[in-house]
This record gives sequence, structure tokens and C-alpha cells, in this order.
Amino acid sequence: MIAIIDYGMGNLRSVQKAFERLGVEAVITSERATVERAEKIVLPGVGAIADMIAELKATGLVDTIVKTIESDKPFLGICLGFQALFEYSEENGGTQCLGLFPGEVKRFPDSPEYVVPHMGWNDLTFHQTNIPIYRDLKPSDYVYFVHSYYVAPSDPTLVATTTNYDNVDFCSSIARGAVFGVQFHPEKSQDVGLRILKNFAEL
Repeated sequence: MIAIIDYGMGNLRSVQKAFERLGVEAVITSERATVERAEKIVLPGVGAIADMIAELKATGLVDTIVKTIESDKPFLGICLGFQALFEYSEENGGTQCLGLFPGEVKRFPDSPEYVVPHMGWNDLTFHQTNIPIYRDLKPSDYVYFVHSYYVAPSDPTLVATTTNYDNVDFCSSIARGAVFGVQFHPEKSQDVGLRILKNFAEL
């Protein structure tokens, strides 16, 4: 069973529906016991980072997320759920995040040539080999992004992929052990996204 963490906002049902389409049991929950019992954890994300962190603290799920990552149980952070894993975000005037990995979340610079948020299809440049969730993906495969902020890890060995937007080569995903974070939305990335979620479910 996969637990999709419910913090009161975000695209929870669309993530659950993507797993259901694959025939994978996935439950939306804010119950610590259910999250701890799950075989794999997904922290999805749409919304404001300050609200997300506040809700995770209010539900007592911060410690559960930390223990999950420290135990190397398969974990997937999506978009805001990826950004939340780092130390600090520029969003909402500056927000302390979960601090599980070193680095910060920055806003794309204003530009007359590019629109912020970065919204649409883009490709991935791979910086690690044999990343389990990207099994059978090709360099020509595209995924779907919707975000104004991007992660800048302090540890370059975390970076699994980068993507270019607004002349910024930003970290579009990380991988360490069984822990993964992706800036794009696999649940909105059609067949490529389903392949990524299937690979995660099969870990």
C-alpha cells in the first residue's frame, strides 16, 4: 500500500487516480499510523510552502516523514512536496522547510522573455545512472511542470536530473537510496508520468 500524505491542500486525488490506473493501492491519509504502516510514501504538492509546513506540523507528520526518509523506505516528493524536503524557501517572504537535505528553494528571475511560472512540457537531463524511477525513460521524453520556484541543492550528488528554463539549469529531481523528489508532476505527464509512478510502485 502507498500512502499519499494529506496536508489539506494539493492535487491528492489526481495522484491517487494515477496509481489506481496502474492497479496500485494508494490511500490519501493524514493519519500517522497509516503512513507508518505503508510500504511507500508520496508527499504531493500544490499550494504555498508556508501553509504546507504549518499543516504538516499541526498533524504531527513531520517526524513521520523524517523517520521514513531515515529508514530508506521508498519516498516520493512531488513539486511542493519535493521543495519541502530542503532547508529554506524564498516563497512567502522566506520559509523554513523540513531541512532533510541541504539547500534552498529559489524563485525564477523575472525576465521579459520567459513567463513565471514555468508551466508546460520540458525534458530532463540525467546526472545519475540507473535511477530506478526513470527505468525505460529516454532523453527525448517530456514531463509536465507548473512552478515558480526551484530547488538548489547544496550537495550536487543529490541531483538526478536538471532542466533548463529562463536560462536557468535547475534541479528537476533528486535521488538518494529509495528517496526521490521531482519538481514536475508525474500524475500530469501522461504515459511518461505513469511509467515513473509504476517504477516507484514496483520498488
